[in-house]
Amino acid sequence: MKRHFLTLGILIGLVALLVVSVEIADVRLLTRIAINLCIMLVLVLGLQVFMGNSGILSFAHIGFMGVGAYTSSMLTIPLQMRGMALPDLYPVFAELLVSPYLAILLGGLVAAGVAAAVSFPLMRLSDAAAVITSFALLVVLHTIMQHWSEVTNGPRTLFGIPKATTLFLAAAVAAVAIVAALAFKESRFGILLRATRDDEVAAAALGANIPKIRWIAFIISALFAGIGGALWGHFVTSFAPKAFYLKETFVVLGMLVIGGPRTVTGAVLGVFIVTVVFESLRALEGAINQAQIFSEQVVGVTEIALSLAMIAVLVFRPGGLLATREAGDMILRRSENKGTK
Repeated sequence: MKRHFLTLGILIGLVALLVVSVEIADVRLLTRIAINLCIMLVLVLGLQVFMGNSGILSFAHIGFMGVGAYTSSMLTIPLQMRGMALPDLYPVFAELLVSPYLAILLGGLVAAGVAAAVSFPLMRLSDAAAVITSFALLVVLHTIMQHWSEVTNGPRTLFGIPKATTLFLAAAVAAVAIVAALAFKESRFGILLRATRDDEVAAAALGANIPKIRWIAFIISALFAGIGGALWGHFVTSFAPKAFYLKETFVVLGMLVIGGPRTVTGAVLGVFIVTVVFESLRALEGAINQAQIFSEQVVGVTEIALSLAMIAVLVFRPGGLLATREAGDMILRRSENKGTK
């Protein structure tokens, strides 16, 4: 128990240190980066709940982010703008207006409900079949978002969303996500889910209901994704379905793979590292283009760097930077080793 509280203290302390540093700096750009980092923490931790504990790669995660974003947006766009933003919205929702904070929670719940409704048969699959079906689910969700014009405004940009996501709100939700992800990992369901990851046959022989355990983890993962998507929607205030597809999926997967999918600490570390590197490379790319060093515009440096980093991690550290131990475990073990000397 001590190691769990120590892990939580370190990870939540890292988020708190980020918030304090950004508030002291009082730079608008840094505030935007910090808010985006906290939102990515929620998304990556949600993916870690399912993928890290089950060992099954899930491409559908960003699709549920879109479900949460559109649900929350539909419920919060001011009534005077709703006719322009969603001209074909169903009458039952046309006059329905709720608080953005309630809508963010509802976005997560709707995403979890969609996951519960469509994913149970998929939880019987493993290995390549599970990966392919999760990618197919992402395609289905993206296609629905792109063509369900009554709710999403189709492929066009949805606008008029009230800005409600502040640094403190995003950080608070990220802190709750850290607690929830670690609590799930150390719960009975989390332990059973990791048992199915390590030896599916042995876990089934011990009485583990593998599809049900995976299904519960998938629903919790979608809840995280929906809340993260709703937070993001109320941060950017306008978006289109293309914001919830392959590029974003690749970034979230990259953060988790680089940090270490099997640990909550690895997931948090991956988000911090990739965000810092991404923003540094984006600034470098902008400086190069502004200086006109090359005749053509330099684009795609961040994506190339993330791809190379993922390749390097998978080759040299297949389990990620923190493959098996949480931060609290490592600190306690080091202190015990020093005490025995």
